[in-house]
Amino acid sequence: MSVFKAYDIRGVYPGEIDEKLAWKIGAGLVKLLSAKKLVVGRDMRKSAPSIQKAVIDGITAHGCDVIDIGLVSTPMAYFGIGSLASDGGLTTTASHNPPQYIGAKICRAGAVPMSKDTGIGELERMAKGELPPPPGTKRGGVTTFDVCAGYQKQLRRFMQPWNGIKAVIDTANGMGGLEVPLVLDGSGLDWSGLFLEVDGNFPNHEANPLKDENIVDIRREVVARKAAVGFAYDGDADRCCVIDELGERIGADLITALLAREFLRVEKGAAIVYDLRASRVVAEEITAHGGRPLRERVGHSFIKATMRRENSPFAGELSGHFYFRDHYFSDCGTLAMVHVLNVMAREKRPLSQIVAPLRKYPSTGEVNFEVQDADAKLAELRDIYAKGKSAAGAPTSYDELDGISIAFPDFWFNVRKSNTEPLLRLMLEARTPALLAAKQAEIVKLIGGRPH
Repeated sequence: MSVFKAYDIRGVYPGEIDEKLAWKIGAGLVKLLSAKKLVVGRDMRKSAPSIQKAVIDGITAHGCDVIDIGLVSTPMAYFGIGSLASDGGLTTTASHNPPQYIGAKICRAGAVPMSKDTGIGELERMAKGELPPPPGTKRGGVTTFDVCAGYQKQLRRFMQPWNGIKAVIDTANGMGGLEVPLVLDGSGLDWSGLFLEVDGNFPNHEANPLKDENIVDIRREVVARKAAVGFAYDGDADRCCVIDELGERIGADLITALLAREFLRVEKGAAIVYDLRASRVVAEEITAHGGRPLRERVGHSFIKATMRRENSPFAGELSGHFYFRDHYFSDCGTLAMVHVLNVMAREKRPLSQIVAPLRKYPSTGEVNFEVQDADAKLAELRDIYAKGKSAAGAPTSYDELDGISIAFPDFWFNVRKSNTEPLLRLMLEARTPALLAAKQAEIVKLIGGRPH
């Protein structure tokens, strides 16, 4: 598969992404944006300094100036690109992927994200050729800028008093280890950290909180330390997973529903965006609290585009990305944590009790399959369920916003191709555990393939 993905660039170093390709990405970005000044940051991966340097060399060789913001989380990079006078920029990161990966998340001016359809595809085309600077081009200059103070001020303006709340935070040796102390120290929160040391080798566990094996430590420590809440970060700190005081994971769709209420308390009628894998309870809660629920396909560039179009104050994805209009419509794990803590401070109840009414529908979570022909499987499922040939009869709704989404009165499911891996992904929700088990067995049998 190409390293130029649906909403970022990502691959193994140096076999798939090396300094030569990084130079071309920098050069291509200047050409694509007709840029005069770009912001460039990097994460803690071992290859990131070298890749960042090559990107900067490609940019400056084409006469564009660079603001080097150094070692930053992805949300800090978005803040830098959004708050500094520039034509856009990028941060070299591979998010939650293992240590051998590197890549880039790219934005236009104002931290507007770039997707395959809005620039990354063109960068891929450019990278296949040579990109010499025009004759007589004067090399651009490089200045450094520390975004930490501005970023701290930006996030602290959303904080409410948290005295009495005890939290455990696992940053998985990723960029959250830089960001979390910056934001929380002196905040009044009684917090302790796990794996705060920034280390691109990820020596303790993979920096992907979606996998249950990566939240074993924080689940144990929340209970052992009698904490009220836990937060687990991914590698570049744009996602977080929430753990209640019982050590149980709270699905990101339920956190989306919980925080949607908060934004709708002050902005009645606002649009709240969520990805199409979310529980039905999300749309129900948004509607019940006077908002407009808007489903969107999976991926940060799609979510952000819809938010900007609708002036939405908040959005959430099942993957643990939470987006905020007042943070350049960008995703930020720490800002999600801030808002969850604000809810807890006001409610003054255990988090498990606050969330309990939202746990209405059993679901499979997202289940992945390796299949020989993903398109053929989607067509088969479409033929059976969308055309009313299954035992469930005719569906109440059907769409192809992202893969296929088919709903019936008592259950619904989505099957889609991954944007980043050669997988078919299933999400299924039903009104009862028994119905969920029956429909899961039925659909999994049709999909076939090997669970991943």
